Amino acid sequence: MKSPPPPGAPATPAVPMPAAANAGAAAAPGDDVRVIQIKPPIVVRDFAVLLGLKPFKLISELMEMGIFASLNQSIEESVASQIAVKHGFLLDIKHRGDQQAPKKEVKAPEPKVDESKFLEPRPPVVCIMGHVDHGKTSLLDKIRSTNVVAGEAGGITQHIGAYQVALNDRKITFLDTPGHSAFNKMRERGANVTDVAILVVAADDGFMPQTDEALKFIRAAKVTPIVAINKIDAKGADIDRVKRQMQERDLMPEDWGGETITVLVSALKGQGIENLLEMILLQADVLELKANPKAPATGVVIEAEIEVGRGPTATVLIENGTLRVGDALVCGQFFTKVRAMFDDKGKPVKSAMPAEAVRVIGWSGTPECGAIVETVKNDREAKRITEERAFELKKQAAAAAAPAAKPASIENLFQAIAAQKARVLRLVVKADVYGSVEAVVSSLTAIRSDKVSLEIVGADVGPISKNDVLMASASGASIIGFNVKSESGVEALAKHHGVGVSQYEIIYQLVDSVRDTMADMLEPEIREIKIGGAEVRAVFPIAKGFVAGCLVTEGRVQALAFARLRRGNRVEVETRIATIRRVKDEVKEVRAGTECGIHLENYDAYQPGDVIECFEIQKLRATL
Repeated sequence: MKSPPPPGAPATPAVPMPAAANAGAAAAPGDDVRVIQIKPPIVVRDFAVLLGLKPFKLISELMEMGIFASLNQSIEESVASQIAVKHGFLLDIKHRGDQQAPKKEVKAPEPKVDESKFLEPRPPVVCIMGHVDHGKTSLLDKIRSTNVVAGEAGGITQHIGAYQVALNDRKITFLDTPGHSAFNKMRERGANVTDVAILVVAADDGFMPQTDEALKFIRAAKVTPIVAINKIDAKGADIDRVKRQMQERDLMPEDWGGETITVLVSALKGQGIENLLEMILLQADVLELKANPKAPATGVVIEAEIEVGRGPTATVLIENGTLRVGDALVCGQFFTKVRAMFDDKGKPVKSAMPAEAVRVIGWSGTPECGAIVETVKNDREAKRITEERAFELKKQAAAAAAPAAKPASIENLFQAIAAQKARVLRLVVKADVYGSVEAVVSSLTAIRSDKVSLEIVGADVGPISKNDVLMASASGASIIGFNVKSESGVEALAKHHGVGVSQYEIIYQLVDSVRDTMADMLEPEIREIKIGGAEVRAVFPIAKGFVAGCLVTEGRVQALAFARLRRGNRVEVETRIATIRRVKDEVKEVRAGTECGIHLENYDAYQPGDVIECFEIQKLRATL
C-alpha cells in the first residue's frame, strides 16, 4: 500500500463521490490507493456506498470484528479506517472547523523496545540423550524420585516428557527423549530446544551407534554436552575405555586436560546425581541464560496428542515471556484460547514462566511437534491467522498434488498398466502422540523393497475411529495402531468392511510385523529338491497298462512324490509316482540299491534305459 503524499507535495484534484449525508470526496493519489474524505458521524449505510459495498456485506465484516451495528448506526473512526484500508482506501476524516483536508504526515517507525532491561535469569533446559538401555530414563527417574520406567513398554521411552526439578532453590527443566532408533526425529527436536545436553554413556558398553547419533544431534544444535558415565558399578565397567572413546570423538574429559565436563553416576544407586545437577547449574551460569518474563509468551511444541475427554493437547516449552490462562495462542494452522494448563505432575497452573513446560488443552487441531507457539491479541485474531495459514497450506498441497501433463505414449500406457499390477501395502497409522506418529511413519517408510511398495494413506493421533475404518476400506488399507485403543463399535465395523486392525505397544514389533506382511504379499519361491533316481531295466504289462521294472540308483523313490522321466537328454513327462511295488507288495518307499516296480500317473510308454528322477517341491517364503 502506498503512503499519502508528504507535506509540500502538490494537492491531488478531488474526484466527485456518490452523494451522501456526511460524505466528502475521494481522490486517487496513486494507482492502487484511493483517499476517501468523510465527516463524522460515519453511518454504516453511507460508508458502504463510499466503499462500493453492499450494506449487508459491510455489516457482515463488522460482525467478524465483533461489532454489531445496524444500517443507520454509526461506527468509530478507527474501525472505519481499518475497514477502508482492507478495501484499498485511505480514510481522511474531516472534522468540523477544519478549513481543508489535513495533510497526513508519514510517521516515523516506532523505535524498538530495548528488552535487555527486562531480561531475568531463567532455568536451564536440559536434554538427556544416549543409546538404548544406557540408563537415560533411570537417571531421570532418580533425579525426579519417581518411577517412570515401569510404564514404558519394553523398557523403551516412547515420548518426550518435560519435567522440572529444584536444587538449592534453583530450577532445572529436563526433557526425556526416547531411546529406540525409530525416534531419532524426536531426539533431534529435543537437542534443538535445549541449553545443556547430557550424553549418557554406559560404563560397560561404551559408545554405541545411537550414542554417536545423539552426539551428532547435539553438535548440530551447537549445544555443549556434559557426559554422564552411567553404570559405574556394573560388572565389566571400564571408565578409562569410555574416556578414550570420548577422546577419539573430540570430547576430551576435564580430568584429562580437556573441556568436556564428565560426571560418574550410578542411576541405580543414586551415586553422583547431586554432582551432575551442580555441573548443570554451573554450565547454566557460564551460558548466562536469560529471558523476558513480561513479554507475550512464545515457545515450542515438545509433544502433542489427543487426550480422551480433553481433545487435542500440546506440551509447550515456554522460551520467552509468560503464558497465562486466558491467552490466545497460534501454532501453525491451529489455535487455542488457554482455558486450562497443567504442569508435569498433572496439576493445574495459572501461568508458565520461561523454561517451564506445560500441557495446554483445547486446541482446534493437533499441532506439529517442533512448531513455534505465539501469543496473539485475542481468539478472533488467532482464528483469522490460522484460517489464512490453513488456506495457504491447502493451496500448496493442491499445487503439489496436481499431476504434470505427460504426452500420451505407449511407454506411459505400459507404465500405467504396471502400476496397477504392482503390489502395494496401504496403511492407516494411528498413535497416541504426534512424535510416535512421526517415528512410526519414518520407520515404515525406511522399509525398502523393489517387489512391494508401502503407502501411508493416513497418519494421525488419537484412538482408532470409525472414520479411520471407512477411510481404510475406501483405499484398500489396513489400520496400524501404536499405543492407542479403538473406539466403541470399531471392531464390528472393521470386520464388516474386511479391514484389518493391528495394535502394538513396542515399535520394533510393529515394524517387523509390517515387514512380514509385505513379504506375505509376494508369491512364494519354488525350490526343487532331488531325493532320488531309478533306471528302467525292463517293462512289464499289467492289467491296466505297463509298469517299469527299475533299480534305484541313488537316494530314494517314494509313492506320490513328483517324478520326471528322462530319455537321453529329453524329458518325456513330468508327473507323480502312482504306486511302487517290491516283489508283490505295494510299498511307500524304496532306497538305493533295491529293485522295484514303478508306475507313473497317466504314463505307460516306458523303455529300458529311461531314467526316473524323484524330487520334492518346496515353497519358500519370498524376501523383500
